[in-house]
Amino acid sequence: MPKRTGSAEWKGGLKDGRGSLSLGSGAFEGGYSFGSRFEEGKGTNPEELIGAAHAACFSMALAAALGKAGHDPKRVSTTANVDLDMSDGPRIATITLDTEAEVPGIEEAEFLEQAEGAKRNCPVSRALAGVDIRLNARLA
Repeated sequence: MPKRTGSAEWKGGLKDGRGSLSLGSGAFEGGYSFGSRFEEGKGTNPEELIGAAHAACFSMALAAALGKAGHDPKRVSTTANVDLDMSDGPRIATITLDTEAEVPGIEEAEFLEQAEGAKRNCPVSRALAGVDIRLNARLA
């Protein structure tokens, strides 16, 4: 497997500084700041990048598990809502995966079982083992 990279640079103090980040593939470059992370300022932040990575990883893991079980999905759509808890210093406390899938011929109970397995076993979920990961899964 190739190594995946991301890089970031921060200039200035916490509240008045600015940062830029990029993906090693060149697929994304963007700015971030105190305002984009802790307020409603323009730019990205680490939490939404983790959310996008988690949603993508989970969707692929669920598609793979469903296919292995003989139920190739037409579509898996996932949003990861990342909650930054500030009560004891900033930390990601909870990630809620909201997923909807079109899977011909599968019963809801089997779908939910496959979704729970994907939640536990996708590489990003495993990397975030210290975070409370919740799942809302439904068939379209």
